[in-house]
Amino acid sequence: MSTLTLVLIAVVVLSLVGFVLAAPLLVRHWQRGQQNMALDLFRMQREQLEAKFFDLARGRGIPRDLRWVECDWLDEVTFGRAIDDGMLTAFAGVNIRFEAIEGGDMEEVESVGLIRDAAAIFHFHNGRWGTGGRAMFNMDPHAAIERLAGQYEPVTAD
Repeated sequence: MSTLTLVLIAVVVLSLVGFVLAAPLLVRHWQRGQQNMALDLFRMQREQLEAKFFDLARGRGIPRDLRWVECDWLDEVTFGRAIDDGMLTAFAGVNIRFEAIEGGDMEEVESVGLIRDAAAIFHFHNGRWGTGGRAMFNMDPHAAIERLAGQYEPVTAD
């Protein structure tokens, strides 16, 4: 084999080794860029997402015999990534006020009118933020992600 052939083989082998070693770093860099884009998108669409959340939550009929009256959105948002499938999730702080539905079991309960702290849940799927109108009651966003520690890991923007 000639010296030129050996040099070409060495260059190809070293290039392949370099690519194999660099590929995970490139993938992480790309994922981080996608994550930051998603977090920025959440911030830009937050008002619309909050309105969608309220519409869906009020239509779910949960809690039973209570009507959703108002959501007062807080500034606090915590982001997490699902450990099993990597789905990005936002937990947004909200104070929710209910009223009893006439004729329901909650009509005479005094605590119905109390404001409830909650973490509203939003998911980033297929390049879009969405919500199912679900909330984790009696906790702020940080407590929500701590409660789901085995399922979510905290995410921060770069």
